[in-house]
Amino acid sequence: MSRPRLVIIGAGIVGCALADELTERGWTDVTVVDQGPLFAAGGSSSHAPGLVFQTNPSKTMTEFAAYTVRKYRELGERCFRQVGGLEVATTPDRWADLHRKAGWAESWGVEARLVDAEASARMWPLLDRDKVLGGFHVPGDGLAAAVACGQAQAERAMERGARFLARHAVVGVEQRGGRVTGVAVRTSGEYRTIPADVVVCAAGFWGPSIGKLAGLTVPLLPLAHQYAKSGPLAPQPDGPILRHQDRDLYFRQHGDRIGIGSYAHRPMPVTQEEIGPKGTTMPSVQAFTEEDFDPAWRDAVELLPALAETKYADGINGIFSFTPDGFPLIGEAPHLDGFWLAEAVWVTHSAGVARALAEVLVDGRSGIDLHECELSRFEAVQLAPAFVEERGRQNFVEVYDIIHPLQPMESPRPLRTSPFYARQQELGAFFLEAAGWERPHWFEANVLLLEEHVRRGRTDSADTAVEPLLGAAQRDEWAARYWSPVAAAESDATRERVALYDMTPLKRIEVSGPGAAAFLQRMTTNNVDKKPGSVTYTLLLDIKGGIRSDLTVARLAEDRFQVGANGNLDLDWLTRHAPGGVRVNDLTPGTCCVGVWGPLARELVQGLTDLDMSHEGFRYFTCKSGYVGQVPVLAMRVSYVGELGWELYTTADMGLKLWDTLWSRGTATAGGRAAFNSLRLEKGYRLWGVDMTTEHNPYEAGLAFAVKADKDFYGHDALPASPSDIGRKLVPLLSAEVVMGKEPVRHDGRTVGYVTSAAYGHTIRRPIAYAWLPIELAAPGTHVDISYFGRRVPAEVAAEPLFDPGMEKIRR
Repeated sequence: MSRPRLVIIGAGIVGCALADELTERGWTDVTVVDQGPLFAAGGSSSHAPGLVFQTNPSKTMTEFAAYTVRKYRELGERCFRQVGGLEVATTPDRWADLHRKAGWAESWGVEARLVDAEASARMWPLLDRDKVLGGFHVPGDGLAAAVACGQAQAERAMERGARFLARHAVVGVEQRGGRVTGVAVRTSGEYRTIPADVVVCAAGFWGPSIGKLAGLTVPLLPLAHQYAKSGPLAPQPDGPILRHQDRDLYFRQHGDRIGIGSYAHRPMPVTQEEIGPKGTTMPSVQAFTEEDFDPAWRDAVELLPALAETKYADGINGIFSFTPDGFPLIGEAPHLDGFWLAEAVWVTHSAGVARALAEVLVDGRSGIDLHECELSRFEAVQLAPAFVEERGRQNFVEVYDIIHPLQPMESPRPLRTSPFYARQQELGAFFLEAAGWERPHWFEANVLLLEEHVRRGRTDSADTAVEPLLGAAQRDEWAARYWSPVAAAESDATRERVALYDMTPLKRIEVSGPGAAAFLQRMTTNNVDKKPGSVTYTLLLDIKGGIRSDLTVARLAEDRFQVGANGNLDLDWLTRHAPGGVRVNDLTPGTCCVGVWGPLARELVQGLTDLDMSHEGFRYFTCKSGYVGQVPVLAMRVSYVGELGWELYTTADMGLKLWDTLWSRGTATAGGRAAFNSLRLEKGYRLWGVDMTTEHNPYEAGLAFAVKADKDFYGHDALPASPSDIGRKLVPLLSAEVVMGKEPVRHDGRTVGYVTSAAYGHTIRRPIAYAWLPIELAAPGTHVDISYFGRRVPAEVAAEPLFDPGMEKIRR
């Protein structure tokens, strides 16, 4: 079997790691080029302090770092010293957050422990004990010598046949017919082309310049970050890396000196033109600005008083890469086959990212879910240079901040608004943001409904307590953020009457052309080749049977389908695989959608439309075109909240008229995402990217009903022979407290799984948490514990769905 010719641009630690991973898998025709010398080539790797902290709220990023530790430790102490990591808390908020972080470590399989102030001071004797409340200790963390790690991996790659070419500046990306064919390089004043079937850009903060050569926008902002060393100190025992995140500082030892890194200073973006001259020894290092570092030095002295006896020296402003959302950029250019990125990758995650990309290139997919990192995740607005810069600056500021899972970006907003936005503002919507969209989470106008909800609860229920109605008593201070008890009233209105939900942010894709049906039939797990007017819930799988996405596919005509998807990754996936004659278009910007759900939904819509909305005339999972008032709509009888109703689609110019027409009847309530999430968990509806990813197959995720096993589809052969042939399962837990998600689940004192989604079920009046558990613990009635900020929260596996198991409310 022939192997492709592959060129890697960049001989920093990522490029070297990738060459090692690829040659280990048999791809030996690998050429690595760099404009600088080998192996201190002048990028971020050449000056990086080399901290490898494994624990991250992202399972993917944690696994990248954990693999980096394992691999670099095997390279020997010249490359990696496993000194451990210690994060200290000097405020109650940080101490609480370290408990949350300990939960992540447990969920993702990282050995870690919380320690008191005395234990922290024993590990770092220079600490002012009185300033510290406690610490989070990870013995497996350590220090990577980035240049040495890169060289060691490069040498292994060269032993297998790879070539490394120093002082070869890439000046062009050659392409033909939408596919990369090589790279043009300049060396010693001469120009030549290196042929390639695959090119990977691992150029670090030069990535935007290389991307420009390929006609690709690389949403990456280089920013300078300050690092300096103290003067000589009395000898100290080797200690762990120390992070003082309350002051945006970290510390590591350099013999008798202490290295101090600071994120406390102003963001200092660097344009591609401002990066040091190519060919210089260290273009990634800029002049040190003492005025920016002085406040950080004072904070460092406050925590480590012995530093006051010295003065900082050897300071640098070193350039690193930041992206709009803080994740790396991994993936193939949407317009240029064979041109890949491995960008915005720090030393911490370098080997893990390299392994993941090597798996994708060689095997067609990574064993680690990559959706948070895939290049095509960004919407067009998120690629605007002004957006990339503003969000990159803010991510620098927030590197060590305590971030709530629902915390939205503050600016630039608003970016994307539905046609209903003005009406939502009038109703006092509290907006959060996702993919640039403003999404209402509850409406202050529904406070009156909340009061009614409470009164009804007191009179209609044997339980006279108000709190179980609202779920407030089951929420701690963390779970109560970005939440309102108004969600209980909106949930009640949906279950008892009718509510309107803005579904506009849902990605809508049109697939059309003579081969559209065959294409979607091949790409998805369920049977979508039904008569026009049918709607099908189905899945996209990867080559190994992992869930890439879940879709709602509506057949509008023989050769035209509307696909409800999860985001840009689905658009990219379908576009890449579409054969000639099949068109894949994003409908989202020009359309909008209102979800009309609740037992009175039929009564509301029937009085406004020319369509027959009866159960016999408009069956579940079908769609029809017609009018609501003067508004042309595509009505789709589906429900993500477990109630009778429809999604009503129209063009963006008619959206406001559609909302006003529905609202004019005076019977509907506006519902927000907080209620929506509660309702969908009561019905057991999965959220892709949270409850399930490429790391899970449909049978494990409880979605066997969406798999037509007797048809051929992408990923079919990788699925288990039987739906019962699984070792784990996604199950609902009924718990004593509302948790946040990502917490570890324990049974008999051992960690057995982790939570995905969580909310309070206002209808069933119980906190709900979905979790992945071993199959032997997945039976209803099994008792487990959720570790929440270090507290034991009892929970019990329940049968699903928790609400309306007979589907009577949806199908009436």
